[in-house]
Amino acid sequence: MSQHHPKRVAYLGPPGTFGEEAALRYAPDAQLLHFPSHAAVAQAVASGMAGEGVVAIENSLEGAVTETLDLLIHESQLAIYYEIVLPIVHCLLVKPGTDVAEVEVIFSHPQALGQCRRFIERCFPKAQPVAAMSTAAAVELMLERGKAAAISTLRAAEIYGAEVMARGIQDGSTNVTRFVVLAPTDHEPTGRDKTSLCFAFTEDKPGILVRVLQAFSSRGINLAKIESRPSRESLGKYIFLADLEGHRLDPPVKSALEEIAALTDPQRLKIFGSYPRYNDNGA
Repeated sequence: MSQHHPKRVAYLGPPGTFGEEAALRYAPDAQLLHFPSHAAVAQAVASGMAGEGVVAIENSLEGAVTETLDLLIHESQLAIYYEIVLPIVHCLLVKPGTDVAEVEVIFSHPQALGQCRRFIERCFPKAQPVAAMSTAAAVELMLERGKAAAISTLRAAEIYGAEVMARGIQDGSTNVTRFVVLAPTDHEPTGRDKTSLCFAFTEDKPGILVRVLQAFSSRGINLAKIESRPSRESLGKYIFLADLEGHRLDPPVKSALEEIAALTDPQRLKIFGSYPRYNDNGA
């Protein structure tokens, strides 16, 4: 009888990050492999080292995670297979016995520093916020440095033996991060799907974006989100990112995508994938 190997799932580590929490929620029985950047997670999946990779794509306070978007737009050929929405609770961790009044530096991932800006400004106006590669790496830096604090997770506090000085320090109680699972292919249709794509135009003409939006609206397709990002080519050139309800294989979505292919730059139209829409029941 052949031995069953658990699937391997890559995430932004080390253990104790929100990326690990998202990966555990998505695949509790998987072998989890941690990597130092979202780009490394994508590379691990592309090279077959991991079957899937979990990366953050959007936060409700700070907006898009640009590293992931740039990967999807410019580099990776991987598809979005699934999405997970995770409530984010940030904690202030210190080395046991540290006097809060002595804290000179606060380490964390740039996204977490941004999400806790108000708390830092009010409670630690003299402390220097310093970026770390991840919320877990921030705890390691804090423990080495002394006279420091880290913004991280409760799990990281347990793993590294840090003391929790404060919890729920994010600006706004509804702080959630959307993670996506990257895989070699996207998900088969489930009837409750979402499709993500990007597109750009060869030349900027009045009404060109409206025509793309009409391709969806005229077929009754709901756009969940649209945003623009600089194209990296020249100032004033943009790439548009859209999430729409439905699977790319659904006839209305398929025909809308064929229509927008004729309106957009063929080099810049990229379907990131179709996958089940997340719902609050955790499914």
